[in-house]
Amino acid sequence: MQQGTVKFFNETKGFGFITPSNGDAEIFVHASGLIDNIRENDTVNYDV
Repeated sequence: MQQGTVKFFNETKGFGFITPSNGDAEIFVHASGLIDNIRENDTVNYDV
């Protein structure tokens, strides 16, 4: 499991981006793949 920070998330459109803590490229996230709600600047754990 990886950790990162939500850089951007648009609740209306249901997508955003996570910046990984390890410095890798940003990751696209879609609301359909979420277990919980997220907001900008949240720290999240995720699997790709």
